Amino acid sequence: MPPFSISDVRLSAVAAAVPAHQVRNGDLDLLSEPEGAAFVKAVGINARRVAPPEICASDLCVAAARRILQVAGVRPEGIGVLVFVTQTPDYHLPGNSMLAQRRLGLPASTYLLDVNQGCAGYVYGLASVASLMSAARIGKGLLLVGDTITRLLSARDRSTLPIFSDAGSATLLERTSAAHPMHFNLGSDGEGADVIYVRGGGAREPFGPESLRMCEEENKVVRAPIHLSMRGMDVLHYTLKYVAPNIKELLAFANADTDTPDYYVLHQANHILNQCLLRRLGIAPEKAPETLLDYGNTSCATIPVTLCRRLGKELAQGEKALVLSGFGAGFSWGSAFISGESILCPELLEIHDPGEC
Repeated sequence: MPPFSISDVRLSAVAAAVPAHQVRNGDLDLLSEPEGAAFVKAVGINARRVAPPEICASDLCVAAARRILQVAGVRPEGIGVLVFVTQTPDYHLPGNSMLAQRRLGLPASTYLLDVNQGCAGYVYGLASVASLMSAARIGKGLLLVGDTITRLLSARDRSTLPIFSDAGSATLLERTSAAHPMHFNLGSDGEGADVIYVRGGGAREPFGPESLRMCEEENKVVRAPIHLSMRGMDVLHYTLKYVAPNIKELLAFANADTDTPDYYVLHQANHILNQCLLRRLGIAPEKAPETLLDYGNTSCATIPVTLCRRLGKELAQGEKALVLSGFGAGFSWGSAFISGESILCPELLEIHDPGEC
């Protein structure tokens, strides 16, 4: 679709939550000591957050939502729309949006929507919530975005296990005539649908004994059909093919150039890929904060995790222009150009047990 703008909605606050349990890649039996050191240097991921079995994506997102409502002084009955983006819902049904509505005490009139999106999901979610709020003249909306993606990983897959991490987030949007326009540029290419893929466990290949059968594939990767598979070089190819032009087109649509944004908050795929993207765009690395080293690739939650962990103080002080860009499963991508003033980003929450959610 062509780029589009929403003129009467502002991003007011962002909160993020991660499991307290940390796993260091240097401690993985899957990698030898020299391999682990080389991996950290090249990919940029030293440690990841892994949720215990009793904590799901809904728990992390609800904890972030409660935090954001508290710091923003917003009552639950004021929320008119809630969109929940995740690839790891608690159940096949009902959707996570309904679980979150119940736990947060949102009114029965709240519009609820569940979106199965990957690493572009945060930007897709922003566009969805902002569009609904603008069209239906809704005063306040919540976007919940998160995954416990480590549940989908094979412990014997060197291509995914050292990369992915768990997190959840909540974003508050408010409708106001004083808002700067939010500009969006979204796209997808279904030819890349199998680049990041979980084959087993759905309606096409229902869960059964074969879903758990471990098989050795190329490069000594061992996984079962219920595990996530990823072709890293194809992800790099699609990202450079589509994401760099997408960001350039977005900036042109917003009458901006690459120097205009104060920060570029990119999906935290891996250090190599992000550096390639920055070079392709001619963007200085200091304008693109990273959280890879300590938090890994938290799937659809990497953008809000990075906003809270790296830019909380900056966003609370004066007006900032941001490009937010996510890309991944689908293959899909999306970028947003947002100018905001005094955006609240409380410190990252660490969740130790379900009682904190």
